[in-house]
Amino acid sequence: MLKVGDRLPAAQLKEFIEVEGEGCTLGPNSFEVEQLVAGKTIALFALPGAFTPTCSAQHVPGYIAQAEALKAAGVDEIWCVSVNDAFVMGAWGRELKTAGKVRMMADGSADFTRATGLTLDLTARGMGVRSQRYSALVVDGVVKTLNIEEPGKFEVSDAATMLRQAQQG
Repeated sequence: MLKVGDRLPAAQLKEFIEVEGEGCTLGPNSFEVEQLVAGKTIALFALPGAFTPTCSAQHVPGYIAQAEALKAAGVDEIWCVSVNDAFVMGAWGRELKTAGKVRMMADGSADFTRATGLTLDLTARGMGVRSQRYSALVVDGVVKTLNIEEPGKFEVSDAATMLRQAQQG
């Protein structure tokens, strides 16, 4: 399982791009995690699924609200990672108005999530393998803080906790 001091696993994440530019085409684009995190500070949070109650009402909105404060604390990018496809993550991002604040990163086949060891088996609920709810402050690919929620909880992976950790350096 991923822990403080580990490098993020080598994997691809996909992002639905709304505006063509900077070498990205419209629609789903694939990105190598290792390349995206190089030289950057990333506030990464992962959650079980797009359009689910806690994720839509609290988790993502908290990071949207704290985006400017996180950037002022030295965070270059904020990522929301979920085991959903890029089309779903793009639609969810449009609905929540994440543009310019939170990158909605799709882990459609759960490859990244499996590599972190932070899977959540929701097969009995008809959702398959998903991600546990957690957040991590990642500096140049290395996990500096890791906040893993207990099942069914939303207490330590929120934006306010991440902001305190980013401000502490």
